[in-house]
Amino acid sequence: MPAPIELWYWPTPNGWKVSIALEEMGLPYELKPVNIGAGEQFRPEFLAISPNNRMPAIVDPDGPGGEPLSIFESGAILQYLGNKSRQFYPTDVRARAEVDQWLFWQVGGLGPMAGQTHHFRQYAPALIKDQRQIAYGVRRYTDETHRLYGVLDRRLADREFVAGDYSIADMAIWPWILPGPQGQSIDEFPNLKAWLDRVGGREAVQRGRALGDDLRGDLGASGKDAEAARKMLFGQRGR
Repeated sequence: MPAPIELWYWPTPNGWKVSIALEEMGLPYELKPVNIGAGEQFRPEFLAISPNNRMPAIVDPDGPGGEPLSIFESGAILQYLGNKSRQFYPTDVRARAEVDQWLFWQVGGLGPMAGQTHHFRQYAPALIKDQRQIAYGVRRYTDETHRLYGVLDRRLADREFVAGDYSIADMAIWPWILPGPQGQSIDEFPNLKAWLDRVGGREAVQRGRALGDDLRGDLGASGKDAEAARKMLFGQRGR
């Protein structure tokens, strides 16, 4: 049996993308929690594999040529795992292009925009006393997330999955559709709603989504622990 892949992880949408993929592909893995609220992403052993100090990251002890390989950035990880397992990532050039464009749509669009929506709707109110200062950010990113929901809803009007067959593109997008925290009504998007339920009904998706649920705290909560975590996560600079 090959040595398990090390999954450096915390239960967030980006982390769920990779845990779902590992479960779907049946690849053995070992959980390496990275408590981002406690600053563990800045430890030297994690920076050695993820120089952007962001999780998730993986280390595959059985990489190309039998040598270990570390990878950071969730999109790159999904492509690697798809290639390694030969599952959920087509080899046909046209089919792969379909998957890649929707994978990068999530990485470059839905993830960052929805992430800012989370920040301004959930976390900024605990950081800024004058709520008028965050009103534009709330409106801007909530509206953009609504637009992206619409893009996905139209895409799913005549297909079950975003790129044809179920793929790493679905695994990347699904964890980021969180209508409540993002200020959206999923009933406005019936095709998206059906897809959300369809993907969420898969047992491997449920297992990947549940990984580490007991570790997660509420960054929007009151109290010293949540305040310290927010200080750790937000406002980082280059020096």
